[in-house]
Amino acid sequence: MKANNRYTANAPSRAEIDQSQEPILLEFGTEWCGHCQGAQPLIASALAEHPNLRHLKIEDGPGRPLGRSFRVKLWPTLIFMRGGEEVDRLVRPGDATAIRQALGKINE
Repeated sequence: MKANNRYTANAPSRAEIDQSQEPILLEFGTEWCGHCQGAQPLIASALAEHPNLRHLKIEDGPGRPLGRSFRVKLWPTLIFMRGGEEVDRLVRPGDATAIRQALGKINE
């Protein structure tokens, strides 16, 4: 599955995420966030090794229920899910290696 290029306001429900059995990378952030923009090359590099992974870029902010349900406080926040369970979380990742390691946990 091709990686998303833009954050979407059309987020799935928490129930949909929790019921999914496939590995998912949830990325919470906004288009205007400098930290989010800076992390994009790192995320793209790590995801290049996982072309079939479901990657959802979710626009976050006050009143956004999915981000609140995951207690997202800073952007970008990457949440790695497998079988409806959170396996790992990275907040403002600073290198692709940490992202690759977390991806390995959901693709085991």
